[in-house]
Amino acid sequence: MDITSLPSLSDFFEGADQWGEIFALLPVLVLLELILSADNAVALAAIARSSRQPEQERLALNLGIGIAFLLRIVLIVVAQWVLHNSWVQLLAAAYLIWLVVDHFKSRSEVPTDALDGNASGRDQRPFLKTVLLLAFTDLAFSIDSVAAAVAISDQILLICAGAFIGIVALRFTSALFIRWLDLYPRLERAGFLAVAFVALRLIVHVVVPSLNQPDWLTLLVVLMLFAWGMSIRSNDLNQDESHAC
Repeated sequence: MDITSLPSLSDFFEGADQWGEIFALLPVLVLLELILSADNAVALAAIARSSRQPEQERLALNLGIGIAFLLRIVLIVVAQWVLHNSWVQLLAAAYLIWLVVDHFKSRSEVPTDALDGNASGRDQRPFLKTVLLLAFTDLAFSIDSVAAAVAISDQILLICAGAFIGIVALRFTSALFIRWLDLYPRLERAGFLAVAFVALRLIVHVVVPSLNQPDWLTLLVVLMLFAWGMSIRSNDLNQDESHAC
């Protein structure tokens, strides 16, 4: 989800005729984008984290998210075409569902002792594949929000500004989540459950367009999932295991 896809904010920005008024709201925009991109960020973090090499993770994130920004601009240009071709949104939803299924399937195939050892038993994904997965995962997340933004507002500069803020916020939150995934064992699972919810929301939007899906409901579900995901730290589990012994 993107800040420019929220009707109330888009209406407010259309009423702001001074660039100074918009720039004054940038801190609020950044904060909102950090919250709205949490589900996307944790999925990107899990993809980048597969290499288990910090320098390669950073490079993959920079390249993948850089390509993702270019894809978002292209998406903004062809957004009207996307609006008139619902199969594109269904394709994005199908990709997100595949991402979730593939994640949980790969996790179930990893031996328990490998999971306890910080996933050392996972197959390392090729670097180029990681970059492309990062770029297309962000694109799949962006299709619904960019199409909604263009349908609500014709302020292309505003939409591009929202996309740029979203990409910057996504880069920092993804890096943060890479560290948090080791601290909170449930967080990765919670993030992919949020991805599944976003995919389901997108399918419902295409199949039943008349059904109102309030943005606050999506925010509430995502926040609840992440609250559950961060409810247990790794050191808490280690302490429980030591007490049990």
